[in-house]
Amino acid sequence: MEDVKKDEKLAEEVLNQEDAISSEKEIEGTEPTAEETGQNEDGSTKGDPLKKGFFGKKKEKPDPRDEKIEELTDRLQRSMAEFDNFRKRTEKEKSAMFEIGAKDIIERILPVADNFERGLAAIPEEEKDSAFADGMEKIYRQLVKALEEAGVKPIEAVGQPFNPDFHNAVMHIEDESLGENVVAQELLKGYTYRDTVVRHSMVQVAN
Repeated sequence: MEDVKKDEKLAEEVLNQEDAISSEKEIEGTEPTAEETGQNEDGSTKGDPLKKGFFGKKKEKPDPRDEKIEELTDRLQRSMAEFDNFRKRTEKEKSAMFEIGAKDIIERILPVADNFERGLAAIPEEEKDSAFADGMEKIYRQLVKALEEAGVKPIEAVGQPFNPDFHNAVMHIEDESLGENVVAQELLKGYTYRDTVVRHSMVQVAN
């Protein structure tokens, strides 16, 4: 009877050992939990940027100071562009006004130059060496020099082909020595101011 009890006790110990071994194996084969691995239930890692990007991160509110800086910068750029356009327009208008004013003064002075030329041409041959004639000649030369320095130049006419941009034909003459439409005589001298005609030359043209 004692032997049977010993055998039962031994069998019980063996069974207990087997249960313990099975329990250890189950523990070793068990997969770690989400808390242990640091993953979410869908398999993504906690703090995974892809996961966050999928659900969308809360949009940050723009800084009012940045918006104000951008607004002021835009207004400054617009003001600078408007001022630059105003400056260019003003310079152009001033230049145009100067040109108009200068041409008006030149047109008023040219008749004075014409009268000097007529007066010098009317001096008798015997009086051309007089002090009076010499004084008029010097004043006329000074006037012509001042006009040239201001940009006023006489238009070439005699012997030149007739050009309606510079010449105004008031007479025609038959002259075989000259080619057709060639200026034979200058009746009134013409002038240009900075490549712009102030007064056309009045000429006689050969047919």
